[in-house]
Amino acid sequence: MFTQTRAPWLQNYGDVPKTLKYFDGTMWEMVEEAADQRPDHVAYDFMGRSTTYRTFKKNVHDCAKALRAAGVKPGDRVTVCMPNCPQAVVMFYAINLMGGVSNMVHPLSSENEIRFYLNLSKSVCALTLDQFFPKFEAIRKDVPTLKTLVIAAVKDELKPLLKLGYSLTEGKKLPKIPDEKAGKYVTWKHFIAAGRGYEKKYIAHRDKNDPAVILYSGGTTGTTKGILLSNLNLNALSAQVISANPIYDKDDKILAVMPIFHGFGLGVSIHTFLSNCGRCVLVPRFTPKTYAHDILKTRCNFIAGVPTLYEALLRQPEMKNADLSCLKGVFSGGDTLPAELKKRFDKFLKDHGAKITIREGYGTTECVTASCLTPLHLYKEGSIGQPFADTFYKIVEVGTNIEVPYGTEGEICISGPTVMLGYLDNPEETHNTLRIHGDGRTWLHTGDLGVMDEDGFIYFRQRIKRMIITSGYNVYPSQLENILDAYEAVQMSCVIGVPDPYKIQKIKAFIMLREGYRPDGETKAKILDYCRKNIAKYAMPYDIEFRDSLPTTLVGKVAYRVLEEEEEGKREKAAAEAGAK
Repeated sequence: MFTQTRAPWLQNYGDVPKTLKYFDGTMWEMVEEAADQRPDHVAYDFMGRSTTYRTFKKNVHDCAKALRAAGVKPGDRVTVCMPNCPQAVVMFYAINLMGGVSNMVHPLSSENEIRFYLNLSKSVCALTLDQFFPKFEAIRKDVPTLKTLVIAAVKDELKPLLKLGYSLTEGKKLPKIPDEKAGKYVTWKHFIAAGRGYEKKYIAHRDKNDPAVILYSGGTTGTTKGILLSNLNLNALSAQVISANPIYDKDDKILAVMPIFHGFGLGVSIHTFLSNCGRCVLVPRFTPKTYAHDILKTRCNFIAGVPTLYEALLRQPEMKNADLSCLKGVFSGGDTLPAELKKRFDKFLKDHGAKITIREGYGTTECVTASCLTPLHLYKEGSIGQPFADTFYKIVEVGTNIEVPYGTEGEICISGPTVMLGYLDNPEETHNTLRIHGDGRTWLHTGDLGVMDEDGFIYFRQRIKRMIITSGYNVYPSQLENILDAYEAVQMSCVIGVPDPYKIQKIKAFIMLREGYRPDGETKAKILDYCRKNIAKYAMPYDIEFRDSLPTTLVGKVAYRVLEEEEEGKREKAAAEAGAK
């Protein structure tokens, strides 16, 4: 029997002492301690405007008072439906200060999704931008718990000249909303002003293990669930990220592109830096072009993103002669980093003055975000690295708690201080996902397939549910995508399984070509010939479809389910047409 943990030589891990010291308090208390250490240091930048820790601290306290003045009580849930803006950061920590729970929602969610998130969380208050007011107005009658809707505006956080420019451009595109006096909402400005006059107790005592944040994910079953996280979960992540990056310095800046409503953006780009006296450059919206511009303008030290973002960055003209010597950390997560893309991006970094390579990580929202990262000076091809300090991994037979030997594929399980409290109001799914094993520890069953080698390196294979079974063989799309992406003509690929009466499923590949290659029969034939030399016969794509672009999720992952749904639609249409004849 192999006990597979963070360090393979620690065989009896049931009572392993902690290697890191974790903050014994709430998220805000950890950040406030940092603010008191360096009050005049810049906490965050937004569109050219900087805010010191001293001002940030005052803003958070004012906002906490405003929440209490609005009737929000300790334990209540408050929805933050915002991009990376100062108001979102201030509200997030103010909720924590007054003892509430932050319900983090993507502002581009549909009306139905927002209704679901508000009702599941039983939110009593919500913050969103003026441009999203119509969505909230449309569903508000269906959310009986929602008493207060706060509307913020990007222009309120801009310098005067930029504010004028915004009003003449983006501001003109904003939807018309009723006058505030109609009582349907309160502006951020008036909301904060009302709180300044609040003189009652507004700071609530909370424990490190108390619920603090709700994030959303498909979980291990693909159905959207609220993931309940504690103060300790995010504070432990902060300590672990810094421990895994000894190059970090308190004067370092991170380009906070990953969104605050996502574990990666909230946990790494924002909370880790703010709780360690760092500086966040908040980016509310970006394109590959603006991302490239921001890297060069801010001279940031750390960037984090998904593989599709790094692929796009390589094609930006302004990066051609860029000086990237400022970079100390480049992290990739959220999706599999193709080996070929890593090679190209590492060369790109070296050619532009950076002394680092891209480091791939792995994690799930059920443990906030990353729980595993490629070490600073040690890389194994195909590996997602080693678990963070005090985080343990084991590989088990799918559907069981039985560990498998090193080098054997199975389900990835995680145990450690960042593992969630559970799924919100879903005890059955919580019970299925968080299981107590024979060692007495609680293990998160991720629903992901992987392998661990004898050095403790983890190799991600595939989501269990995404595995394709064809002619009795198990085929993992990410493995085929890595092979396809390595071909000279392929920029990016996505592989799905298509129902087949004989094989159960057959394999189809969707491909974006590199510039200079034509999406014609000749190119397809060459790619298929390349596949025959590199892919087993049973795993060969039966068809290749060229696309100008591939659909992506709201956080930048390739949305393979969209392609599956498109194929299902084609089959249903063909069946209907055949039946009509």
